[in-house]
Amino acid sequence: MRSIRVLGIDPGLTRCGVGVVNGQIGKPLDLIDVGVIRTPADLELSRRLLRLEIAIEKIVERVRPDVVAIERVFSQHNVRTVMGTAQASAVAMLVSARHGIEVQLHTPSEVKAAVTGSGRADKAQVGLMVARVLRLDSPPKPADAADALALAICHIWRGAAQNRLADAVAAAGSR
Repeated sequence: MRSIRVLGIDPGLTRCGVGVVNGQIGKPLDLIDVGVIRTPADLELSRRLLRLEIAIEKIVERVRPDVVAIERVFSQHNVRTVMGTAQASAVAMLVSARHGIEVQLHTPSEVKAAVTGSGRADKAQVGLMVARVLRLDSPPKPADAADALALAICHIWRGAAQNRLADAVAAAGSR
C-alpha cells in the first residue's frame, strides 16, 4: 500500500477549512498544509464563489492531492447555511474534476467516529485528536481548519478500506 496525499475540505462560504495530509493506514500521518479560506459576508454570492474557486485552485496546483475529501452536506434547520455549504462544496468538486482528482464525500459523524472513536464527538474533541494524530502541539485554529484535517485523516484511514470493499463487491458481481 502506498502513501496518499489527501486534501480535506470543510466547505463553507464565510470560512472554508482546507487541510492536506500525507499517509497510509498503519503509519504515522504527516501534516502538509492547513488553513481557512475566508470570503466577506457582504460580498455578492457569485464573487464569493469565485474567490473560493480561485483559492482552492491555487491549493490544488500547489499541493497536488491524490484525493479530495469533502464533508457531505447534511440537512440542517437553517436552509441558508446548508445552501452556502452546498455551493462551497460544489466549487471544491468542480476544481477537483477539472484536475482529474477523485472526490470522496464523508459525513460529519463518519469523520468524528474515524478520528475520535465517537460519531457524537464535539469540535474540541475532534481538534484534540487531530493534534494528537498529526503530532501537533495544539489543535489547529479555527475549528474549520481542524475539521478539514479530520476529513483528510478519515479518508486515509477509512477510504482505502471502503475502496477495497467496493472493488471486492464489483469483482464478485462480475463472476
